[in-house]
Amino acid sequence: MTSSILAIVMLTVLVAISYIDAEHQVIPITWTGGASVIAVIGGLFQPQLLDLVNESRIDSGLQGLKWAAAGWCTGFGTLLMVVLLGKLVWGRKKVILKKAQPWKLQEGWGDNPQLHWLMGEEAHSWDDLFFRDSDELIIDGHGFKVDGKRVQGKKGILKRDGFTMAEKRWSIEKLESLQGNATSVVIPREAMGMGDPHLLGMIGAFLGWPAVFFTIFVSSIYAILVAVASRVGFGKPLPYGPFLALAALTWVFGGWELGVWYFQVLLLSGP
Repeated sequence: MTSSILAIVMLTVLVAISYIDAEHQVIPITWTGGASVIAVIGGLFQPQLLDLVNESRIDSGLQGLKWAAAGWCTGFGTLLMVVLLGKLVWGRKKVILKKAQPWKLQEGWGDNPQLHWLMGEEAHSWDDLFFRDSDELIIDGHGFKVDGKRVQGKKGILKRDGFTMAEKRWSIEKLESLQGNATSVVIPREAMGMGDPHLLGMIGAFLGWPAVFFTIFVSSIYAILVAVASRVGFGKPLPYGPFLALAALTWVFGGWELGVWYFQVLLLSGP
């Protein structure tokens, strides 16, 4: 009974997050966090769910708890490194606009309650924009308004804790509103958002650390195939959450057998 409940929770969260990420390009961390807690606690009562490859290796609730925690750490930590490396390699994106676009700051967008920077139909959460203290959003344009009052200038710099323009600085915490029209922007960016590491951590908590590496490899293949088939250009956003979810489901429904076969072939072909 316990295994059925855990499987239902995992499948429900994976399906829901896939639709949310595909539609809004955001993964609710509260969902993955809550499901991860359920998975870790569930490891005490149904440790076999964590190890489809060889159930005999997990024969107690304490081992199941350790495997669930190790799975979460492996999944979260692996993609966190990708996020950090992505910041170094693809840390900035310059956009030159043919026509001035209005932008503004807004509390909350979709299911994410964070402060967001919005321009046109694009929304960027504060944590994604300013992952590091050195990250800054540079805005060239006109019509800058701070707390509803016009501010003279053509260039503004937005950071995690403040907005600077014409040698004046305003604290983000004290701002009531901030908006303007942009002709070009330099946006700090990353290879993927922080929602993906939390999602893979949840998958690892439910299925164990071996499933994490299978999920990363297979989800990358799925993403490449969809990008090629859909003709998604380089640099354009492609939600990664649905591919992680699909790869995790692939592991559950027989993919683990492929993993066992692959490692057996490696062992047989070794020196």
